[in-house]
Amino acid sequence: MRLHGRAARLTIFIGEDDQFHHGPLYSEIVRRARKAGLAGASVFRGIEGFGASSLIHTSRMLSLSQDLPLAIVIVDEEQRIRDFVTQLDELIDEGLVIIDEVEVYRYVGRGKE
Repeated sequence: MRLHGRAARLTIFIGEDDQFHHGPLYSEIVRRARKAGLAGASVFRGIEGFGASSLIHTSRMLSLSQDLPLAIVIVDEEQRIRDFVTQLDELIDEGLVIIDEVEVYRYVGRGKE
């Protein structure tokens, strides 16, 4: 079965080394998204990027950079996403948060044939 509809996508851009209470910030965001009952969260590690500092972070072997860019992506109903964003105020010191409208196709209940 295929479900179709409008939703909101929350994308949070932070650095891999960003911390919250001595633990990875990305892990705290995912934990809170789960606790809030959001549909799901995924963390993507970038291989190269830069932010407000304009310092390039890269995974290339010859580079000493470790603070690679991360993107945390969460898709759910718009109001649930907007309610969750208020929690980010206490978590994020530096980063970028984007909310955009998306069209979702979700496949569920497909058995093996």
